[in-house]
Amino acid sequence: MEMIDTYGRRINYLRLSVTDRCNLRCRYCMPAEGVAKLGHDAVLSYEELFRVARACVANGIEKIRVTGGEPLVRKGLVDFLARLSSLPGLKELVLTTNGILLEELALPLRQAGVARLNISLDSLEPENFARITRGGDLTRVLAGIEAAERAGFPPVKINMVVMRGVNDHELLRFAQLSVDQPYTVRFIEYMPTLEDKDWHAQGVPGSEILQRIAQHYPMLPLVSAEMAGPARNFKIEGAAGAIGIITPISGHFCDSCNRIRVSASGLLRGCLFSDKALDLKALLAYGDSGMLRYQLRGVVHAKPGRHNLGEAGVEQARLAMSRIGG
Repeated sequence: MEMIDTYGRRINYLRLSVTDRCNLRCRYCMPAEGVAKLGHDAVLSYEELFRVARACVANGIEKIRVTGGEPLVRKGLVDFLARLSSLPGLKELVLTTNGILLEELALPLRQAGVARLNISLDSLEPENFARITRGGDLTRVLAGIEAAERAGFPPVKINMVVMRGVNDHELLRFAQLSVDQPYTVRFIEYMPTLEDKDWHAQGVPGSEILQRIAQHYPMLPLVSAEMAGPARNFKIEGAAGAIGIITPISGHFCDSCNRIRVSASGLLRGCLFSDKALDLKALLAYGDSGMLRYQLRGVVHAKPGRHNLGEAGVEQARLAMSRIGG
């Protein structure tokens, strides 16, 4: 079975958040004091998360990305991932992490069936990394990436949120990283997900990111895979890896969006910035898997054609990324 929305988009990708908690306090993701933690009863159990994933795969989801918060802080995750990876019909299980706990967990994650890893990494300068993450240790993330390589993972994807005056001076260093290593380095436009009146000043459009890199490196466009995310991909001539540009603000990629999202508290959204969400907790308590699959298809049918993030005159929703899985 396939899920096709009213705009003809084939929805085959689920982002599944397993926790709202995180061991960092990244400045673009949550306030310095953090966010009020959900109680344990408010977060879906692993059994409930598995039932959601199973219903999604039965409806045509082929790729699941496990997110958070920081997914590796939740106890019992590896066993859950092993169960998830065995779902008939699931083609790809991937995970996004900040890498702080990856060094000790890389091999268990690989053995559990995780196919690929995305690493959130916004600076290659230890002091700047600590400022952006409010206390994070860059050496632990780099050690985690090395551990992932030893565990047999394919080259990681590195996600850098570009912020003017904060880390945009590191663009070329990150680009060079894709030359020296077989990583895919993805540059992401800063999004107004918190109460930040000056967010426009921090944003660096994807076109500017691309231009600044292209002034120093000759680049070739690449074709994205069917289940890939929203990045426009490029390769620096002779590079071991690749570069991706993700432009949620300056260049909508909504026309090719193939994703739905489930938060750790069980809210299903057809769009990251939609204020409409289906609370799955009641459906899960009801215990009717057929009804759950039916309601999932309903959310896909109601999936908006595009978000209005960044449009003039539109009040922006401010969301803590830790609550919705990014």
